[in-house]
Amino acid sequence: MAVKDRDRFSTATRIRLLGEQTAARVYRSQTKRQARRSRLTGRAALLALVLCSLIVALAYPIRQYVSQRAEIADLQREQEQARQRVEQLRDLKARWQDDAYAEQQIRQRLHYVMPGETGFIVVDPGAAQQSRADLGAADRPWYSNVWDGVDKSDASDQ
Repeated sequence: MAVKDRDRFSTATRIRLLGEQTAARVYRSQTKRQARRSRLTGRAALLALVLCSLIVALAYPIRQYVSQRAEIADLQREQEQARQRVEQLRDLKARWQDDAYAEQQIRQRLHYVMPGETGFIVVDPGAAQQSRADLGAADRPWYSNVWDGVDKSDASDQ
């Protein structure tokens, strides 16, 4: 055992151990470089090719899905608007069933008055001046007014 201990501490043994450790480090660094290079070759290219083909294959169906979802959302919005319109029309129908509302609308729209009441219509001043300008047309026969209308429409086209 003493020979082994003495051999362990000898300079030659130390140099040999240092050489082996250095060689092991150099070998490890070279294998790491080779491993890094080999990872970026065939497998990576195949993976990139598979991913690109998946993206290309799924692009159209995904676009279709998104457009169909947008169309469904539009149709749901239209359906909701139609429901609201139906509710408004039901409310309007219920109001027209009431005699007081019908009477109010008849008075307002058709200018009807009850017996004994006096009806007034307020005329827009601009409309009154326009009707006075057309007063001359009332003195002529109807066919003259028709031909004047045709002439005016032809003049407006030019």
